[in-house]
Amino acid sequence: MTNASENKFETHEHDVLVIGAGGAGLRAAIEALAQGVSVGVVSKSLLGKAHTVMAEGGIAAAMANVDSADGWKPHFKDTMRGGKFLNNWRMAQLHAQEAPDRVRELEQWGAIFDRTKDGNILQRAFGGHTYKRLCHVGDRTGLEMIRTLQDRGVQQGFDVYMECTIVRLLTDGGRVAGAIGYWREQGRFVLFKAKSIVMATGGIGKAWPITSNSWEYTGDGMALAYEAGAELMDLEFVQFHPTGMVWPPGVQGILVTEAVRGEGGILRNSKGERFMEKYDPKRMELSTRDVVARSIYTEVKEGRGSEHGGAFLDISHKPAEYVKKKLPSMYHQFKELADVDITKGPMEVGPTCHYVMGGIRVEAETAQSTLPGLFAAGEAAAGLHGANRLGGNSLSDLLVFGRRAGLAAAKHAKEVTAPNLDAAQIEAAEKYALAPFQRQGGENPYAIHRDLQKTMQALVGIFRVREDMEKALGELEQFNKRWANCSVEGSRMFNPGWHLALDMRSMLTISEAVTRSALVREESRGAHSRIDFPKLSDDWGTKNNIISRGASGMNLRQDSNGQPPAELQALLDEDK
Repeated sequence: MTNASENKFETHEHDVLVIGAGGAGLRAAIEALAQGVSVGVVSKSLLGKAHTVMAEGGIAAAMANVDSADGWKPHFKDTMRGGKFLNNWRMAQLHAQEAPDRVRELEQWGAIFDRTKDGNILQRAFGGHTYKRLCHVGDRTGLEMIRTLQDRGVQQGFDVYMECTIVRLLTDGGRVAGAIGYWREQGRFVLFKAKSIVMATGGIGKAWPITSNSWEYTGDGMALAYEAGAELMDLEFVQFHPTGMVWPPGVQGILVTEAVRGEGGILRNSKGERFMEKYDPKRMELSTRDVVARSIYTEVKEGRGSEHGGAFLDISHKPAEYVKKKLPSMYHQFKELADVDITKGPMEVGPTCHYVMGGIRVEAETAQSTLPGLFAAGEAAAGLHGANRLGGNSLSDLLVFGRRAGLAAAKHAKEVTAPNLDAAQIEAAEKYALAPFQRQGGENPYAIHRDLQKTMQALVGIFRVREDMEKALGELEQFNKRWANCSVEGSRMFNPGWHLALDMRSMLTISEAVTRSALVREESRGAHSRIDFPKLSDDWGTKNNIISRGASGMNLRQDSNGQPPAELQALLDEDK
């Protein structure tokens, strides 16, 4: 049955609609296609521009090509230990068990990897991993993954809708029915009718001013899911990658891959001291990201930082040809953007907002959210990484749970009848999206974004304290009022001010969820550091913060991922 809205707008119908065209979205789409259903992929930017390309160091998978003692059990233990045991244990188990097969699949589909002498995929060391586990292509692994998945998907035949922003999810009787978006170029609305939706929209980094994340990372997928009735989880855990560029200002925050440390890079302060000896003498530079980021932050805070407020990362003690071969992107990045030759001198680096461990709450096996028909994978989903993600686990996460989401979404689509699109929901979404054009002389969305970033950096950053976060909640309330009055000028045709006005809604929603979750978690765990509660709390050790939408605003409660079975618990107890 079509209604007037479907006739009014350009409409596309698919069994499975994937929102987001990064590693998780593409892998989900490939799997759904393999189940014989119709698949559409919506991308906010262009195909191939996904943020997955920023994951440079490698894919964590216990293939045991370099260290024969490796296996899924050590990988599972490392992931749980890195996440401070707050992870969804079943996700961590599935991830460790299935990652090697997913890497072999990529290889079969044409991915090029660096090789050992006997022709196996080469693996390198990374922070928090007991063994050399990261399968890599120099320091361009994410790019190779996107290229391979994209080629595979296009060859298999999914439909791609590029430069299209989704504004709202549509529901029918408490389940997913589709989505409404607009073409960024013309500003015209477009309807998608779908039995299943896979959310693979990545993270939330643009709510902070210093971030490795690209412009797309405004928390859209999480906010869309929340507005439609799905639960969010663990949003207090925002990872600040220890090494982003700090100078010159135009490149501040751009990622300096952990592979630099994996290949032997050394961190020093302005006095030339190798300061990681103080903070983690056992693992040094290969400590977990939360520890290294806080260590650099502390050195700077205590007056031992570099000239531009960071630390020095040095790989120049290695032969120049080795550096250029192992880290080609880093060599060019510093040469072109900072006029620094990393084979001859140190890089200046500092913490940059990089990744969020929290996101849409999903089931381990199926990646289904608490809203029937809505699935999530990759950075948009929560659970696998607990309180802190290990480097390299994000790329294997995309492959393992992208596949599982696509499989379950296709199965769900085969089992349900076609949904109806509700004209009232479509009309409300259209009205909401066009509201900034109706208001005259309101506030500029760029000013609100700038102030939000300042607040999140200063009050909900690497170190947190109650007074700051309470102040942040007050400021977020004001930003919401300002946003309700923001206006944009000009036409709907490629209007960046309008795009940002709509992105702001997502950033404000997710920033509030981060702040509320961080405020109640009265302990320091993983990436969440409270100055007023510096220790781990046993009480909070089994609790995940769950956010849901209530009649009068955001609801927050605690739930648990449950205890792992005895044989897995025995593995974890070995370390305690």
